[in-house]
Amino acid sequence: MVGKSEKTIDPSAWEDRSGPLVKLEGLGVDFGSNRVLYGINLSIPRGQTLAIIGESGCGKTVLLKTIIGLLSPTVGRVFFDGQNLAELGEKELTRQRIRYGFLFQQAALFDSMTIAQNVAFPLREHTKKSIEEVRQIVFDRLDEVGLSRNILTKKPAELSGGMRKRVGLARALVLEPELMLYDEPTTGLDPIMSDVINELMLEASRHHPVTSVIVTHDMRTARKVADRVVMLYPFGRLKEGESQIIYDGPPKEIDNAADQRVGQFVRGEAGERLMEMQKENGTQP
Repeated sequence: MVGKSEKTIDPSAWEDRSGPLVKLEGLGVDFGSNRVLYGINLSIPRGQTLAIIGESGCGKTVLLKTIIGLLSPTVGRVFFDGQNLAELGEKELTRQRIRYGFLFQQAALFDSMTIAQNVAFPLREHTKKSIEEVRQIVFDRLDEVGLSRNILTKKPAELSGGMRKRVGLARALVLEPELMLYDEPTTGLDPIMSDVINELMLEASRHHPVTSVIVTHDMRTARKVADRVVMLYPFGRLKEGESQIIYDGPPKEIDNAADQRVGQFVRGEAGERLMEMQKENGTQP
């Protein structure tokens, strides 16, 4: 629950496991003639919280979906816990996905289900736990995200956007995932609720042996929650031979990045991009 004293995970949770949890080798994704990602090489160690930033259309969400096998790469390989996802059959791939937790942009709750049914859904689908065990886990996860039990019988439409996000996080955590993926977790929230979500992501990392990947435009989230930040640049605007990853490092060093495009994004400066857009449209004075 928000406001509780900190609790850290037992370091032994990562013992006897070597190598990165996620590894991308020469990853590329095309949609027809539209190339979104190309030449992505990325290794994500176990227990790390990685923020992926970049302007709209640079491939952040596509990268997220490729990491968990919802999209297949056009070229390259995706490894999860040492296994090449392309070599797994559908049954085995489904089994691997149980090890992931995913918080979608709009929480993606089932409108026809109550909050209790939403949070319990992964447990009922993928485990043989008793009704009492499921109930207790639902209580624990809702408590962890700071929600009271009086919302259990409500439907998602009866909750605020921030509460729905927290329910979505509770549902994502019920199976104790090894990899948590967050797609724009603070989009549409006011600054206070955005910070609540940031705190809850930090709490999830403290309480569970989880590796996290966060796609975000929100630099407050990247600075506060992430151990590492990767910035993608739209493939179509790269120079020949240039890497699509234009920054890869700790949040505290991003303001001093050598590439000026990183600083412009971080500071929210539109000048150079505006000139590019005017040139593309033939409206540059």
